[in-house]
Amino acid sequence: MSETVPGLERGLKILTEFSAREPVLGAPELTKRLGFSRSTVFRLLQTLESLKFVERVDKDRNFSLGPAVLQLGYGFLASMDIACIGQPVIDSLRDATGLACHVVIRDGRDIVVVARAPSHLPHFRSVKINVGTRLPAHAATHGFALMADLTFDELRALYPERNLRRFTSLTPGTVEELYDRVLEDARRGYSIGESSFESGISVVSAPIRDAKGKFVAVATATLPASKVDMVLLEGGLVRKVKEAADVLSRRLSQGAQVASKDLERAELQ
Repeated sequence: MSETVPGLERGLKILTEFSAREPVLGAPELTKRLGFSRSTVFRLLQTLESLKFVERVDKDRNFSLGPAVLQLGYGFLASMDIACIGQPVIDSLRDATGLACHVVIRDGRDIVVVARAPSHLPHFRSVKINVGTRLPAHAATHGFALMADLTFDELRALYPERNLRRFTSLTPGTVEELYDRVLEDARRGYSIGESSFESGISVVSAPIRDAKGKFVAVATATLPASKVDMVLLEGGLVRKVKEAADVLSRRLSQGAQVASKDLERAELQ
């Protein structure tokens, strides 16, 4: 039998009571609907408010969903957009390179695979990275590219500890080492990682930007080797990965422009 966390379950039930038809609810109404005690509802609302999942309205008597919920929603929609838009592009990248290719986003201190195109070549099928796979951002080459628009202070806030966990001898061991690597990759516009997270796995990554120029994802090509094959590099591997990332950046930007125009039309109606 699976175990649940009652407090978390109750908090989520409160959030799901809010809707487009009822965007504002008070503690008495929530108590009546959910069958919780008034003190429990009050404590849950206070906790959700402190985390900005709800906020007070109507002179503090009622609540509505807060910005944290919107951020979760936007993050989910953005990752879904990138996954949907990215799939045919990385399929083409896989066909052009023969390598396993992915679209990866950053979620805090992790990177998350949101789209994959496995290699058709038998000797590359050992690369087992699935949609939903999480890796530590500081140890994975994809993470270096995804953190390239962070300042040192922002990076330090993300990693306040003195030493970072090393997975191989090539993993950055401090925030200073990580920042140097991030800057290096930002300057050249792509990343090449050779066994920084897992020995025998190398990748080439290039950043994908949204309509505002922010790094939101990377396109990657992965191969089961300690070093990136010079034949692949000379054959234009970096160029092909960067071109795929550029195509995705343009499509994300075009999608944002279409969404903005749709919103303008809706507001005029």
